[in-house]
Amino acid sequence: MAVSITSISISISITFINHPLRLSSKSSTPSLCSTSQPKPIEKDHRRSNPMDGRRPSSRSRRKSSYGTSRRSILKKTFNQEQVAFTAPVPDDPIVAIIGGGMAGLICAKNLEKRGVRSTVFDTGMHGFGGRMGTRIIEPEGLIFDHAAQYFTVSHPLFAELVNGWLEKGLVREWHGSIGELEAGGLFIPLPYSAPKYIGVNGMRPLADSLAQTLPSVVRPCWISKLEPFNGKWHLSENGKNQGAFDAIVIAHNGKCANRLLASSGLPLIARQMKALELSSIWALLAAFEDPLPVNGSGGSTLFEGAFVKGVDSLSWMANNSTKLSNSDNRGPHCWTFFSTAAYGKKTKVPQENIPTATSEKVKASMLRGVEIALGLPVGSLPMPFYTRLQLWGAALPVNSPNVPCIFDPKGRAGICGDWLLGSSLESAALSGLAMANHIADYFKSGGAQPDEFAVGLHNEFQTLSGHDIGQFPGLESEQQTNKVGDYELVT
Repeated sequence: MAVSITSISISISITFINHPLRLSSKSSTPSLCSTSQPKPIEKDHRRSNPMDGRRPSSRSRRKSSYGTSRRSILKKTFNQEQVAFTAPVPDDPIVAIIGGGMAGLICAKNLEKRGVRSTVFDTGMHGFGGRMGTRIIEPEGLIFDHAAQYFTVSHPLFAELVNGWLEKGLVREWHGSIGELEAGGLFIPLPYSAPKYIGVNGMRPLADSLAQTLPSVVRPCWISKLEPFNGKWHLSENGKNQGAFDAIVIAHNGKCANRLLASSGLPLIARQMKALELSSIWALLAAFEDPLPVNGSGGSTLFEGAFVKGVDSLSWMANNSTKLSNSDNRGPHCWTFFSTAAYGKKTKVPQENIPTATSEKVKASMLRGVEIALGLPVGSLPMPFYTRLQLWGAALPVNSPNVPCIFDPKGRAGICGDWLLGSSLESAALSGLAMANHIADYFKSGGAQPDEFAVGLHNEFQTLSGHDIGQFPGLESEQQTNKVGDYELVT
């Protein structure tokens, strides 16, 4: 079934893109499509730039603060020497994309359409996808979407992508009942008619399918250093060389991205990344033998997903078994519970090493939250036979520069991700599309006038609104739904 935009947004007709995508802003944001013709590069031979054509000598390293300062990461971020490539743009450039979530994968696919090679590096141990995480527990056959729960469509270009996924059987419309669940058990279905979509076998298989069509992917790989010399970016993983590239794209965020950028020679990009604020949210996966009881004033209304209201430790709950099986499931019931962002902030610990005491406390608090949400007496919730607790320490953006992508043409480096436009799967895809086309246009121009391609380096951040588990265009307010509309995407 083809995607159609409901009355909340104008209906669209779907066509395939045969020409470069560009973004033009109604504000003063630069166009993301260059119309200038390639011009010859005149290299400045008056002085040697250690950030470009030659490997920095030991003498230049001693004089420069780049990569050698012992000051704090924050100070290094804002005081590092700016990379300024002057070497000519090659005829057959290759781009490194660091991050294999939706934005990074879509960026790579669109670069390929534009004739630009790329390699995607991703840290995922279980698969690609970033927040599109799905966990399968064998031999019991338990399945949980433990990050992105579903997505909606409000923009024509994202609708075109989703239509392709529908045709390939990668996603389907979610017809299960979702709504708001007030403390005490009152369930109120969402009145909106905007279609909701899920991965057929969970979110991660969708990401893995996208990655399988790319010519060059490396996983698991944790890029730990970016170094510019000889006119290229040289990437390494804990001292192991991972190749040289003509441009780089950072398609992930959080403290790891901040560390990577702290001494990379990209202070403007690093400053923007530092301005990003991310929420912390606990995810509790729990499998029950029987359906959860509903004893509150809402009666015995069955639902597959609910935004929980009035419970400090709980913001969302969803029955993965019924959601993903698309039928009445008589086996184990696999639920995903998410805490509120406020509770996550209050109880945050290092996610790589969660103390046992904290884990037990959070699990008990969230299960008690389930009882409160369903209107059950204390201690009456059946004990799950399987649980797994995970802290998303960098869960979702809480502020945004509201720009499709960020690009530093002097350093030939960019950023894409959902946080640039919002906190939804749609925002991530649109950002990846924009980044790919912007870089392709930059290479096509020959890089002769780099300042024309600078975008997003000085945009101020604004607070994002939406649910604790993200935004869902079409289910939100008109202002949130039309956020991407501030930038007209034209083929």
